[in-house]
Amino acid sequence: MDSTIARHIFEKMYAIRVFEEKVETLFAKGELPGFVHLYIGQEACAVGVCANLETKDYITSTHRGHGHCIAKGCNLDRMMAELFAKKTGYNHGKGGSMHLASTEIGILGANGITAGGLPIAVGAGLTSNMLKLGSVAVAFVGDGATNQGTFHESVNLAAAFKLPVIFAVENNQFGVGTRFTEVSNGIDIVKRAAGYGIPGVIIDGMDVVAVYEAAKEAIGYAKAGNGPTIIEMKTWRYRMHFQGEPATYRSKDEETEWLKKDPLKIAKTKLKMMGLLDDLIIKEIEASVQNELEDAVEFARNSPDPMPEDALTDLFA
Repeated sequence: MDSTIARHIFEKMYAIRVFEEKVETLFAKGELPGFVHLYIGQEACAVGVCANLETKDYITSTHRGHGHCIAKGCNLDRMMAELFAKKTGYNHGKGGSMHLASTEIGILGANGITAGGLPIAVGAGLTSNMLKLGSVAVAFVGDGATNQGTFHESVNLAAAFKLPVIFAVENNQFGVGTRFTEVSNGIDIVKRAAGYGIPGVIIDGMDVVAVYEAAKEAIGYAKAGNGPTIIEMKTWRYRMHFQGEPATYRSKDEETEWLKKDPLKIAKTKLKMMGLLDDLIIKEIEASVQNELEDAVEFARNSPDPMPEDALTDLFA
């Protein structure tokens, strides 16, 4: 990792944090339609992985997709416009929070269906192999998705065909309000990799440097034609499953311990210790992102609503 990558990493992590905090505020004020599922606390997962990707590489996302989209290169203004259901949004106001997509930069969609992105990522990996694109596809999934049949089908096929797919599991310990260990006989999802004959690695999902290095190795392995890897990132969402959900199923002691592992604080400390960032650069990044975010909100508020005649455009089913 060099200073350019370090700056990119911190910028994207900070952008995700402040974007989501702004969305939290706007949603509470009733300015955003629908539900929002915030990514606060998991910034290191998305950014650590996506910092290794090129534009030609693909990702698929989950219902909690804002962080993945920012990490892969989405602009804050068009993202915010999409959340406001405006015509200038990435999907012209039709996708909203849970279905953000931007195929021009390899984002094959956030997905409101649990585990719905997995077979799409496998399809992208198969396409890359057949057309010799040299691309890799990353399927971001939560721990809840790993107990869906689609997870087995997707990993099995990717392993059998040696497809360039990374299964990036963000294990934030809960599927909605159900603790993972209550519905799974074991605490480590990555142990399943052995059953498919593929590599698997567990990493601290709050440490962006650890995520970056693990993803770099897995992506290199996939692009060399060796097939998929499961990366399990142990992490924690700092908000509940969706905004407005009662905080009734997580203990205060557990919450306190995870809050001590703030991924932004860890990133600042480690990148400064590595000599890749300093306080002045960090302040410059934060000020620049804050300005970009405020501009994005104004862009979204002032953007036109879709017209009734737009309802049937851009539909393929």
